[in-house]
Amino acid sequence: MITNDLKGKRILVTQADTFMGPKLCEVFAEMGAEVITDNQLLTDPALPGEIIAAAGTIDVLVINLAVPAPFTKLDRVESQEWQSVFAALVDPLPRLVTAVLPQMMARQSGKILLMGSASALRGMKRASTYSAARGAQLAYVQAAGVEMAPQGIQINAIAQNFVDNPTYFSAETKANPAFQERLAREVPLGRLVSMDEDAQFAAYLCSDAADCFVGQVFPVSGGWAS
Repeated sequence: MITNDLKGKRILVTQADTFMGPKLCEVFAEMGAEVITDNQLLTDPALPGEIIAAAGTIDVLVINLAVPAPFTKLDRVESQEWQSVFAALVDPLPRLVTAVLPQMMARQSGKILLMGSASALRGMKRASTYSAARGAQLAYVQAAGVEMAPQGIQINAIAQNFVDNPTYFSAETKANPAFQERLAREVPLGRLVSMDEDAQFAAYLCSDAADCFVGQVFPVSGGWAS
């Protein structure tokens, strides 16, 4: 019987100490997975391959990449900002995927899940660099997903925004009345999606019950993006 638990699965989570990493690791472990973590910022081109090699057998690779989002006006964005954001969010993605694919292709099974951003799905002022990097991630997942589906490998992405996490929504931000007004005005749900709600959905996509999804981007944003 196909189930949505994670018993017996070895799951590698990158940047596990930031963004959605801590909650993902907690939920995956509760659902029976053996969770392998790495906390490094993957801007060194050699790191992704080294991390995959050290992890051994990987049933699921969860690519959790995050940096503080720049808030620069469009006409003031400099090349250094663009390069640094892409180096942190985009460049590690194909390095991780190509490093893990040989073992998954040999088994004709495996899953790769990107924890991405809905900023790529809806225009946001002063977010051109960050949105472009997150958009590149999603485009890559869509192309890679359909290419690897015949190999029994499912590659998908969660595109999230307005999910309660300390990387992008600090306690100070959440307590700001202006932010609460923005939530009520822009997010149909009327509140932040909880970390647990997001992580539970990620766990489902990592399970055998989600074998039918390939190259898909799932918005998790309380209705802010669709």
